[in-house]
Amino acid sequence: MAIATISALDWWVIGFYLVGLISFSLYLSRRQHSRADYYVGGRSIGAWPIAISTMATQCSTNSILGAPAFVAFSAGGGLIWLQYELAVPLAMLAIMIFLLPVFRAMNLVSVYEYLERRFDLKTRLVLSGLFQFLRAFATSVTIYSIALVVELITGTSFLISVLILGAITLIYDVFGGVKGVVYSDVLQMGILVVVLVMLFVILVGELGGLAGIFNGIPEERLQTLDFSHHGFGDGETFAFWPMLIGGFFLYVSYYGCDQSQVQRELCAANIHESKKSLFLNGLLRFPLVLLYCLIGVGLASYAANHPEFIQQLPTEGDTPNYNVAVPLYMLQVLPAGLVGLALVALFAAAMSSLDSVINSLSASTMEDFVRRLSSNAWSDETELWISRVVTLCWGSLAVVFSFYVGDIADSVLVAINKIGSLINGPVLGVFLLGIFTRRCNGLGAVCGLCLGFVTNVLCWLYLPDVSWLWWNVIGLIVCILGGYLTSLFVGRRQPRGEPFSVQLDWQNWRGRYGVLVLYTLGIVGVLAIL
Repeated sequence: MAIATISALDWWVIGFYLVGLISFSLYLSRRQHSRADYYVGGRSIGAWPIAISTMATQCSTNSILGAPAFVAFSAGGGLIWLQYELAVPLAMLAIMIFLLPVFRAMNLVSVYEYLERRFDLKTRLVLSGLFQFLRAFATSVTIYSIALVVELITGTSFLISVLILGAITLIYDVFGGVKGVVYSDVLQMGILVVVLVMLFVILVGELGGLAGIFNGIPEERLQTLDFSHHGFGDGETFAFWPMLIGGFFLYVSYYGCDQSQVQRELCAANIHESKKSLFLNGLLRFPLVLLYCLIGVGLASYAANHPEFIQQLPTEGDTPNYNVAVPLYMLQVLPAGLVGLALVALFAAAMSSLDSVINSLSASTMEDFVRRLSSNAWSDETELWISRVVTLCWGSLAVVFSFYVGDIADSVLVAINKIGSLINGPVLGVFLLGIFTRRCNGLGAVCGLCLGFVTNVLCWLYLPDVSWLWWNVIGLIVCILGGYLTSLFVGRRQPRGEPFSVQLDWQNWRGRYGVLVLYTLGIVGVLAIL
């Protein structure tokens, strides 16, 4: 049953947006002539669109709905979540200095191609296969969870919700390629920000000003910094140090070694534009996260003043589904037409998370398996059509699998960040072994990856009081040590790739590197003021 009635005008707004999205992707498809156009946009996309697209991927529907719910209602929740953003500028800095120059120098499409050039084919296929398995599974769960929300909001069946969401995303992804992904993300981010600002302004006005949104919310939910815990056995997951240090390595691995993120960084014309996109992402992400977390604060105060609001939320057993609090509030306060725009914003957040992952799954499959293992020499046109077919296959599989994750989706959604942290550190460790060591070989790199992953699994099973954010550090250290030691005793020494020192470009970028460091300190200052 829907939580409110959607007017005909709102459905027209939604339909107009979706038709426009598909039309735009068909227009872009006419300008594609090769797989390079399809996967890296002919390396001609500007820094601003790449940065906004990267940010849009992170700003998923789960974030837009889940973060305000965590701040407002979840047990142990509150503005403490903002500490998660402290590491983002520093992670962008590390990637700009240490990883991106290596990848750009090799003119890659798949980031895992670097591993073959540095180690061997086996290492490339293992890391690419691991990426595809984890991302395909996570995408299916994402479709499932978003379809449940769409079902609750609109009253459409789960089947129809999945098919609409999956089909529209798949159509503009298959035909639009990475340019369709990036430019649709820019549009979708613009709509989302407008709607979020609109909601925040309404909350501020209804609650009596900026000070009013902080009234009625328990004081402990307003805590933003926790220096009193370390998360290394005290059972406190969201303390300052695990969120800063563990979050740093999590973000370096995700933004710097994950095909779904690195692929867009490789779409820029040159390394300067690629670095600029990371620099912009490091600056723009915190204000956006702060905005929807403050909406969570406002919702907590609104619910305190209107107890009937919580009663109107759909329940799961005896527990209200707090993730629907944002759309319920939107439906109650916005007029017809703007409700449709708000629902478009939720669709946009969902699609911007799905489109880039599906395109990157296609790119890694095409580059690391189909082309690398095939003996056929195809024309550019043939490769383009094969790329589209691979994209269609991945998107269809994700949609089909979404119907079968219901029994495990609840536990996965709670633990999705944990699952990522099991492997983020070891994956980063493999790349660092390739860049910073000369003796490490492919066997050692794969062994290090496995050792780091197993160590993190053991931490999950037997050290529950250790914050899962620390797994990103533990897995990294174990991978590097295990991989290096294995390489010393097993296999041949392999030469290091292109010397790293010539790529630093410190002179031209040190000012902006300094800005990112100061920006991190500025975030700490903002959190201290809040």
